[in-house]
Amino acid sequence: MHGYAIGEVLESRAADFAVGDVVAGEIGWQEFAALDAAGVRHCSDHRPLSHLHSVLGIAGKTAYHGLLNVPGIAAGETLLVSAAAGSVGSIVGQIGKIKGAHVVGIAGGAEKCAWVQDELGFDACIDYKGDDVSARLRELCPGGVDVYFDNVGGAILQAALFAMKGRGRISCCGAVSQYDGGTPTSPAGIPGLLVVKRLRMEGFIVMDFLDRDAEAERDLSQWTQSGQLKVVEDIIDGLENAPRGLIGLLAGENRGKRMIRVGPDPA
Repeated sequence: MHGYAIGEVLESRAADFAVGDVVAGEIGWQEFAALDAAGVRHCSDHRPLSHLHSVLGIAGKTAYHGLLNVPGIAAGETLLVSAAAGSVGSIVGQIGKIKGAHVVGIAGGAEKCAWVQDELGFDACIDYKGDDVSARLRELCPGGVDVYFDNVGGAILQAALFAMKGRGRISCCGAVSQYDGGTPTSPAGIPGLLVVKRLRMEGFIVMDFLDRDAEAERDLSQWTQSGQLKVVEDIIDGLENAPRGLIGLLAGENRGKRMIRVGPDPA
């Protein structure tokens, strides 16, 4: 099973890597791996190492670049975030608040929505399992949505399209609602609503912004250290629990970045 991981070098025939170095790469779901040196990179000495997967890793950088460098967000604007309790959405909403936006999340279940508001500081959160999402959007965003950060696709994307302001911006990060179901569903209103509302809808991959990663790491670190940004991690111990962890992730049971811990951080 493929998977991005952090590991410790136990033996090396490469000049750039020594025993004890901490590296990251496509190590896979396994305790030991023999890898080409070109396929891994050195990790910083930051501890805990889990932060290099979450707030300082792909999740944090995806949130940072996908919000600030794709649609952008300004003070006073309304930001809507789906999968708001997930690894990326939980950070997107907090960055939005740091930038002075009015932030509304969408998550599954009343308890999770309360957590998104009370712990992460979102202004409101819609329970897509129990609420009429379109009706709640009209209630919570009466003036419309300036920026929608889409992690789920499907019916929630459709509801968001109808809630967008003219010349609104949509950042397309993922479509988790379509990954583990039956026949994929596409939202109505494309391209009609895009044309009538003059919407900008843009997909991205976090690697598109490698030249801005240092900026992202600097800001994310500063916000974390100052307490403006809460790091939320969902760590399960034991490689044998990885399948269960993935199934639960697709079912939406995680809060923050879900990871499997195979062993303790090296000294």
